[in-house]
Amino acid sequence: MTQVTIKQLRYFDALARELHFGRAADACAVTQPALSMQIHELEQNLGLILVERTRSGVQLTGKGIEIAARCARILGDVRDLVAYAQHANRVLAGTLRLGVIPSVAPYMLPPLLPLLREAYPDLELHVRETQTQVLTDELLEGKLDVLLLALPLKHTDLTNRKLFEDKFLLAVPKDRKLSGRVRATKELIEHERLLLLEEGHCLRDQALTYCSLQQVDAVNTFGASSLATIVEMVSAGYGITLLPEMAVGIEERGRDITLVRFVDPEPSRTIGLVWRSTSPRTQDFEELGRLVTKAWKEGPLAIALGGSRSRKPITAAGS
Repeated sequence: MTQVTIKQLRYFDALARELHFGRAADACAVTQPALSMQIHELEQNLGLILVERTRSGVQLTGKGIEIAARCARILGDVRDLVAYAQHANRVLAGTLRLGVIPSVAPYMLPPLLPLLREAYPDLELHVRETQTQVLTDELLEGKLDVLLLALPLKHTDLTNRKLFEDKFLLAVPKDRKLSGRVRATKELIEHERLLLLEEGHCLRDQALTYCSLQQVDAVNTFGASSLATIVEMVSAGYGITLLPEMAVGIEERGRDITLVRFVDPEPSRTIGLVWRSTSPRTQDFEELGRLVTKAWKEGPLAIALGGSRSRKPITAAGS
């Protein structure tokens, strides 16, 4: 039997993801006939029919689905092998593809990037900002090396490292009367217009979980994909929202809002790193985690606690 090649596995992996010969060929930067020939040879080499060509498109056979899963794991191991060879002797060298969720990127990248540049000037950093599910898929596919996001993110093929807790504060319009309250509670939110990000953002789900909101029909999102838009709506008097502590320094600036801390135990989210369990770059990710934690303490956390970079500390309403 002719040996199966990495090229054949790579082409089949693309076809399994795209379920379309044309798009798979584009993803592999080859012509469609060239890709079709390699898929046909792979089927002959394995003695299995992997792909069913129908009028509506391409479908994987039962055996094809199993081979696709094994193929993805093999290609992931190959990528990790190459990465090991490239980074065996140096920390944070070469290329690093970092994925970050939108509710973290605008607040952690400004203090983090200068630290990375100063400590590792030769690092070629690529940043991808999008929602958790997309980042996870791209990490598993080998398109990204590591993710910075809110935990937990459970997957048998992934490893995570907790870095710090990011507390939530209640943001209300500055002219909103809180009846002498010095701390926010879940009950305070129940009869308010709660503004949250659109579906798909983990920050929305975390807020709803804390507020114990089973019925979310009344939750107004305005289709917002950024915290900046939500906070602007709060400032204009259209509702209230839960604001992560890391966002305070940027989102409070120039807006007519009051920030109120919650009663203990304060709601929070865990921020951490996630990478493939097979990745040989654990030392890189541990060092990245150290720098992220340093950036957090010197940037967003210092501002939220009234550090030297903050115009004033956050105080509880009514105090």
